[in-house]
Amino acid sequence: MSNLKELVVSDATVALIAKALASETRWQILKLLRTEKMDVSKIAEKLNQTEANISAQIKILEKAALITSNYEPGAHGVKKVCIPSFEKLIISIT
Repeated sequence: MSNLKELVVSDATVALIAKALASETRWQILKLLRTEKMDVSKIAEKLNQTEANISAQIKILEKAALITSNYEPGAHGVKKVCIPSFEKLIISIT
């Protein structure tokens, strides 16, 4: 499902990753994406939140390189589909 087996972070990237993981909503998004890729509308529906809020959370996860997104044809135009960037996150204290 993901692009990489492991994502190893240290030093400069740890703060960015930690900030992205600090939100319960973003954590739930990552958990949903473990099993299947999903578009923003489906994530919003499953978490009972607005698409605008989920889109904002997705941007933060993308900035931290925790997920990747692409656009695919949808019923009414295109839809943004998200997948996790890794299967396992390792924070290295070196």
